[in-house]
Amino acid sequence: MNSGQVHSGLVIVDKPQGWTSHDVVGRMRRLAGTRKVGHAGTLDPMATGVLVVGINRATRLLTYVVGTSKTYTATIRLGQSTVTDDAEGEVTAETSAGAVPASAIRAAVEELTGSISQVPSSVSAIKVNGERAYSRVRSGEEVVLPSRPVIVHSFDIADIRRENDGAVQDLDVTVSCSSGTYIRALARDLGAALGVGGHLTVLRRMEVGPYTLAQASTLEELAQDFRLLGIDEAARALFPVRELSSTEALDLSHGRRISASAGGDCGGSPRNDAGDQRPVAAFAPDGALIALLENRGSEAKPALVFAPGQAGS
Repeated sequence: MNSGQVHSGLVIVDKPQGWTSHDVVGRMRRLAGTRKVGHAGTLDPMATGVLVVGINRATRLLTYVVGTSKTYTATIRLGQSTVTDDAEGEVTAETSAGAVPASAIRAAVEELTGSISQVPSSVSAIKVNGERAYSRVRSGEEVVLPSRPVIVHSFDIADIRRENDGAVQDLDVTVSCSSGTYIRALARDLGAALGVGGHLTVLRRMEVGPYTLAQASTLEELAQDFRLLGIDEAARALFPVRELSSTEALDLSHGRRISASAGGDCGGSPRNDAGDQRPVAAFAPDGALIALLENRGSEAKPALVFAPGQAGS
């Protein structure tokens, strides 16, 4: 699809290193020829990989994408702590990690797997009294954020290497986790548990919910071929699905309620990681997305309505 013909949908971007997520949105606005562009879940400038970008009407789906699980590959360095918990920050402490056995590392990783309480990095994008935490840190303020419950579905070590004449150990890991989990904080907490400090040196996001790196395009590729995942296809991947009758589709297009969605009508998981009930994507007989539905007793209430004939534009 040429950028001049862009309608509505999701673009799965392979974010380059050194770019902020806002930088990517700015580039996408120029490529798509519209100001109505947003992203689902910030990636730090150091990080690369999957950034889900919504175009036009598909921006209404982004809040649901944000709440999905994520998968990352990363490299954690044990033996050094930094002010940002990653390689972009100044080293604040060094303790030789050469004597830490692999068995201790694996045991500490196991303790950071499952449902845990995590204190986000002080240089995260979380707002404190209306200002991003990282802005407060950069201005010299000491910021300690409250802990929050997160879920680390899996935390797997692919390789352990000794570097810097054995003073540090680098771990190549794959982490699947709930929304709101900070991989930098996992690196920091792993190093703290082992008594040697730790920080993140490499981070690549491989998956956001149902959207994967295999679907992603670089910004250079998108400038040549603007690959858009249409809003109908994007919603089918993201939500449980309900196929509507013509009468139900007409009722919903006018904002009226219909009968509740039965469990047998839907595919996929009905809840997100927070345990919240997910809406159901309702499709007309012609395959167009009509609405996102939420059950209210015996009725299904439209949470969002997409006008007939416009869901894919």
